[in-house]
Amino acid sequence: MKRTIIRDLLKSEEFDRTVVVKGWIRNRRGSKNVAFVALNDGSTINNVQIVVDFEKLGENIMDGVGVGSSLSVEGQLIESQGGGQKMEIVAEKFEVLGIADPKTYPLQPKKHSLEFLREIAHLRFRTNTFGAITRIRHAMIFSVHQFFNDRGFYNIHTPIITSSDAEGAGEMFQVTTLDLQNTPMNEANEVDYKSDFFGKKTNLTVSGQLEAELAALAMGQVYTFGPTFRAENSNTTRHLSEFWMIEPEVAFNDIVDNMDLAEDMLKYCVQYALDNCKDDLEFLSKRLQEEEKGKKEADRSMELIEKLNFVAQNDFERVTYTEAIRILKNSKPNKKKKFDYVIEDWGADLQSEHERYLVEKHFKKPVILIDYPANIKAFYMKLNEDGKTVRAMDILFPGIGEIVGGSEREADLETLKSKMAALDIPEDEMYWYLDTRRFGSVPHSGFGLGFERMMLFVTGMSNIRDVIPFPRAPKQAEF
Repeated sequence: MKRTIIRDLLKSEEFDRTVVVKGWIRNRRGSKNVAFVALNDGSTINNVQIVVDFEKLGENIMDGVGVGSSLSVEGQLIESQGGGQKMEIVAEKFEVLGIADPKTYPLQPKKHSLEFLREIAHLRFRTNTFGAITRIRHAMIFSVHQFFNDRGFYNIHTPIITSSDAEGAGEMFQVTTLDLQNTPMNEANEVDYKSDFFGKKTNLTVSGQLEAELAALAMGQVYTFGPTFRAENSNTTRHLSEFWMIEPEVAFNDIVDNMDLAEDMLKYCVQYALDNCKDDLEFLSKRLQEEEKGKKEADRSMELIEKLNFVAQNDFERVTYTEAIRILKNSKPNKKKKFDYVIEDWGADLQSEHERYLVEKHFKKPVILIDYPANIKAFYMKLNEDGKTVRAMDILFPGIGEIVGGSEREADLETLKSKMAALDIPEDEMYWYLDTRRFGSVPHSGFGLGFERMMLFVTGMSNIRDVIPFPRAPKQAEF
């Protein structure tokens, strides 16, 4: 008989029929005559209750079969006589597929710390918390592709191995086949990369933006959704060494179009979660409220579903960098020097504490900051007429800080070349990028959305290592 997915079974109103379910035991209770088993197959956060009558099936049928063991059960689906569930399955055939030894199985039905679960990331999918996060992550991935597909965008796979540094930061993972014990050197006593696999120095990409621009300037509107890598030695709750980026690039879009697209996308994805992840969001909301019970009311997060609705239903505040600096300089935390980085002058590079103050304390809504100083932004951002600011935008979210960074791109060849020269970016290495400005250049814009930061917001989790299946961070490359 064909297996029924538990998610589909729990939606059923058709009782008194034979069904087959398979899954893992989440909990077990009962007496010497009967056992009540909570079975879960990962399709939903909710379990189905299995009633095992030892007199009918054998008194030893569940010996050694505890939490974590896997089962195949055939039985009658009936309306439940007990509380807590509307249905249960009275087992008629009972097969143990795999035993989890209760003496060594680390996931017993009790609360485990997130730190402990990171140490056993290969098993944490089996917990309610990480099952919920994984299902929501899938829904968010699907919503991103659906959003762009419905608007006529083309998905572009940009290279993971690259010889360019899109951000100009230089903190990249090198890719090489050279013998590190016997590295070939050239006449200048430098590493001879001509002997390397690609014949030049290559790295893992920090962004697919530059390559996406090449496609946008022929295809009109494209987006990337792929892994990116940063070799920053950062151990904060907001940084990963490997993470996923969504990067649209659109020909003929100016900075206002860019802001509109980013806001529409974020609202769409948040609404998709609200519409399709109800059970998982409710569970994570209760988890967050339980976690924050000991905090003062002023320090507690907004209830998760309320926060998501707030973002989905309200326009984002659009503010210039200059205005934001004025607000921050005059703020109480700044005047009382409670910021770790006190704002003194125009031109300061805003930190997460400043971004969160603007969102959570001052405007009390998501904020789009625009017109940043040119000297703190990347070379490819379009210079404003004032000659000192660029058409950049950052979207700031409560609890997160920056979630999106983007700009209108510099479309003028000579301006772009002068900006590259000022930063010592060799023209000959970026000829392919400059060619798009030589041949039929047009105004265009794009942005990057850190997918895991969006996941932090949607799930209410506080550590970015808990919203990606297998986190990569300094000294951490397990599993």
